[in-house]
Amino acid sequence: MPRDPQPPLTVAIVGGGIGGLTAALALNAAGHAVTVVERRTGFSEVGAGLQLSPNASRVLADLGLAAALRRAGSEPPGVTVRALDSGRRIGAVALGAKAREQFGAPYYVIHRADLQTLLLDAVRSRPGIRLMMGRAVMGLTETEDAVTLALESCNGTRNDSLSADLVIGADGLRSRIRGHLDPRPLATAGMAAWRAIVPREAVPEALAGEATGLWLGRGRHVVHYPIHAGRDLNVVAIVPERQGDEDWGRLGDPAVLRAHFRTCAPELLELLTVPDSWLVWSLADRPVARPIARGRVALLGDAAHPVLPFLAQGAALAIEDCSILTRCLAEHPVADALAAYTKARRRRVRRVQRAARGNGRTYHAGGLTAFVRDAVMRRLGPDGMRARYAWLYGWTPNA
Repeated sequence: MPRDPQPPLTVAIVGGGIGGLTAALALNAAGHAVTVVERRTGFSEVGAGLQLSPNASRVLADLGLAAALRRAGSEPPGVTVRALDSGRRIGAVALGAKAREQFGAPYYVIHRADLQTLLLDAVRSRPGIRLMMGRAVMGLTETEDAVTLALESCNGTRNDSLSADLVIGADGLRSRIRGHLDPRPLATAGMAAWRAIVPREAVPEALAGEATGLWLGRGRHVVHYPIHAGRDLNVVAIVPERQGDEDWGRLGDPAVLRAHFRTCAPELLELLTVPDSWLVWSLADRPVARPIARGRVALLGDAAHPVLPFLAQGAALAIEDCSILTRCLAEHPVADALAAYTKARRRRVRRVQRAARGNGRTYHAGGLTAFVRDAVMRRLGPDGMRARYAWLYGWTPNA
């Protein structure tokens, strides 16, 4: 039975990252007036790449961004998996045209700043979306009819407020908005991600192909893939860390990283010695928010359900959230829509969280577990490895 259309809303989105900008586009396309509140005074992303699997790229294509994504991103033909210490090939995952054919959408790798730029260009072209820059959220007051945010300018010289029918927290891992729904703290994951971008001409010849490289070793691993239309290589190394640090994107000492990989394969060690600076993120974990949304406040992305990077699904899940939240708001009054959104997302995001944690244990295994892992990859082959993730990459908003 068709539902009555819901009236347009005023929506305040806290956070102007990938999730917040995608939510703004999706909600505005559905007729809502949107304000994006961002604490930074300008949009700039620390240099890092990300992977956009088909479950995310199809949502962005539906928002009219397919051509922009093709220009900014690259489609790796696959993932080559090697043993970190010996360089021995373990297995592969076939992507490229085969992923497009199976899942109906491309698997992209892209620089985070490039993705944010194309989203921001689209946002700025929409008269129904307003950007409030340099504003930090200091408090939130919710009534039956509205939510009011208390805001402070970045230099502390101005205080104001913003009221809306709905507030969405897209403010990341250390979300201020999440505390309104679920105060449980972050837990350190005991690992850190070291990230660098290497000019393609400085990449060892053995690693200069278009495929994504994944190197697995006991307690650590490395991922690399081309970005910027193949001009650069994005490199991410995951290593143990005794104590987490809240300094997001801090500088790391190259000598410290090299010490973690002194026994690795020569071609990988050569790659890791190229960057003269690294940015370091301490990894953290937290259960799915309880609840993801309630009343007139909703969370999306890392604010709702942080996910460890071992499935490359952080940005993808945030983009999925935007699609489902927009659909729920089209079908129900606000409170009911947020309840439906929570129900629709809970099982999916918990499964992805569990799978990412499991991948981390498998990637970093040694001994018999690593032997079995390698045997399974060889038995499945590149197409079988891709098919293992059909539940993930084959997701659609109507699933």
